[in-house]
Amino acid sequence: MDQGRRDALKKGSGIGVMSLLLAAGFLKSGDVAAADWNSAAFDTKSLADTLKALGGSTSTESKDIIMTTPDIAENGAVVPVGITSNIPKTESIAILIEKNPNMLAAAFEIPQGTEPTLSTRVKMGQTSNVYALIKADGKFYTAVKEIKVTLGGCGG
Repeated sequence: MDQGRRDALKKGSGIGVMSLLLAAGFLKSGDVAAADWNSAAFDTKSLADTLKALGGSTSTESKDIIMTTPDIAENGAVVPVGITSNIPKTESIAILIEKNPNMLAAAFEIPQGTEPTLSTRVKMGQTSNVYALIKADGKFYTAVKEIKVTLGGCGG
């Protein structure tokens, strides 16, 4: 099968499904366009600025946040990060990478009644502290772990 045809079929079917969901009322047009994202938070360069952009002023370090990350990442382009919050009433989880050009790598809203656990991959330019920033019951909590990034998987 021609690759161009495959791409057209994928895009066409995705547009069709989204159109059906919009027409059925399952999605609002803003959900599809992702209009409500906090672009200012993704432009921050420090923990304090990111915290402020997300609506907080201070954070407390917490042992109730479990970070599942490698100690050494051989490929900085795809570093696996898992975060579980054992803090009651968790509202959101954000991943911050200290030495990246923009500190905020990802932010997730946690619906009420949902288990506050996530797993994703982030891009890291170099060895850095990675922060899990949890918002729970209107307060902010953090956990931090250093991840060493090797060049080309050779430790260079």
